[in-house]
Amino acid sequence: MKYMVFTTKHHDGFCMFDTKYTDYKITDKSVPFSSNPRSNVTKEVFNAFRNENFWVGAYFSKPDWHSPYYWWNKFPPFDRNVNYDIKKYPQQWKNFVDYTHNQINELMTDYGKVDILWLDGGWVRTKTEAEINADMNEVMDGVKPIRLSQSQDINMPLIAKNARLKQPKLIVVDRAVPGEQQNYLTPEQHIPENGLPYPWETCMTMGNSWSYAPNDVYKPTNEIIEKLVDIVSKGGNYLLNIGPAPDGSFDDTAYARLKAIGKWMHANGEAIYGTRMYSVFGEGNNVRYTSSKDGKTQYVFFFDQPAEKVQLSKLPLDKNVKLTMLGSKQALKWKQAEGAVEIAIPSALTKNGEHVWVMKVERK
Repeated sequence: MKYMVFTTKHHDGFCMFDTKYTDYKITDKSVPFSSNPRSNVTKEVFNAFRNENFWVGAYFSKPDWHSPYYWWNKFPPFDRNVNYDIKKYPQQWKNFVDYTHNQINELMTDYGKVDILWLDGGWVRTKTEAEINADMNEVMDGVKPIRLSQSQDINMPLIAKNARLKQPKLIVVDRAVPGEQQNYLTPEQHIPENGLPYPWETCMTMGNSWSYAPNDVYKPTNEIIEKLVDIVSKGGNYLLNIGPAPDGSFDDTAYARLKAIGKWMHANGEAIYGTRMYSVFGEGNNVRYTSSKDGKTQYVFFFDQPAEKVQLSKLPLDKNVKLTMLGSKQALKWKQAEGAVEIAIPSALTKNGEHVWVMKVERK
């Protein structure tokens, strides 16, 4: 892995950093862990990953269900949205906007170099009158929603501007909100069928839950690596979520998965890191491609152990190519075959592999 995104505050509003703007935080004196000298967990996590040369990302939820400026106790919450009429109570909304800007400014000021500001809660955004009217006409299970449909303008341009004043090379993610603050898109829990025409990252859980769940069911190593390959072949990044337990540890299965992924990446990482989409992302359900930046090298991923003879129809070859399986220097023989190339892959080169097998195509 090359970068890490840590949840500094989720929609519930509990802050995993030492903010000055609420006592609903891990460093507050009412929290037992606050007596720990490393209680400012965000700072500890950022420093630990940064020291291992990771990029550091700060996840931050724009909505905050604990803040009285978002869920005002004068009114019941209808759903996940702000629970009062912003036009009727503009000062209350201004207080929330200021609160949000101040907390993000803390994260951009007091926690070292931050590479990604990963903002969640895409419903907190500016809406046009047409969007508001469409919302009001929305029918859900045959019943019109009772919630207030309104523009929740949090002044994203100013958030991005001020954050970049502190962190000049910052990537800002305003997820699910079209506009100039959407530096890349983050499809959740799925992989786009054909990739996307702009930078993107699939965020997906290793288990079934985003947060820690006892006895959660974790995806098999094969599935995780195949998803990684599928995503990278389509030009995306893979943001793999693991929810830590109350004591900060991961489930034993998560550690086992990470170790297995690391072992595979150690052997095959050159086909992942620094690569680009090939002219096509793959063929069929079990073959994927990536290409080096200069286009002189391609990598072919087989989700199943390749047979001793495989045919590929999307990878034209000429006499000036060299084919090998990653981990071996033995050149593979190949020939043209009716609209495809047929490649001989001795089983001795693949029998000890696992998860996904990778062939390297070098062009002179």
